[in-house]
Amino acid sequence: MNFEEYLSPIFVEKALKLGIKPEDISESYIVGSGKGGQKINKTSSCVMLKHLPSGTIVKCQKHREQSKNRISAYKLLILKIEDQVEGDKSDRAQEIHKIRKQKQKRSKRAKEKMLEDKAHRSKIKKLREDVSLDS
Repeated sequence: MNFEEYLSPIFVEKALKLGIKPEDISESYIVGSGKGGQKINKTSSCVMLKHLPSGTIVKCQKHREQSKNRISAYKLLILKIEDQVEGDKSDRAQEIHKIRKQKQKRSKRAKEKMLEDKAHRSKIKKLREDVSLDS
């Protein structure tokens, strides 16, 4: 399959940059497994791609149609090879790093807010204790 016809220009550009050629990829279709009843057990809608130079294997069974699974599998394969080649510099790795940083900031803010609330409650309790009965 010439994946350039079916993929978005972004993925085609990544594939060209990484040196992935359609001739280097072997396709096979497997009978699916899991949920879905008899239909999934009868049709070969699961797509397995193997990039021969790197030995990277990807299976995709997201959709009911084989053609959609093939496109998704090619996207996964390109992303997986990009992660292997570029490591921390790949787009996906940078996105994951960015999300982790955002979550750390959120948890810091949540801790600070919790400590502020605790301090506020302790002040209120202190004010209750200071009430003296002198009469």
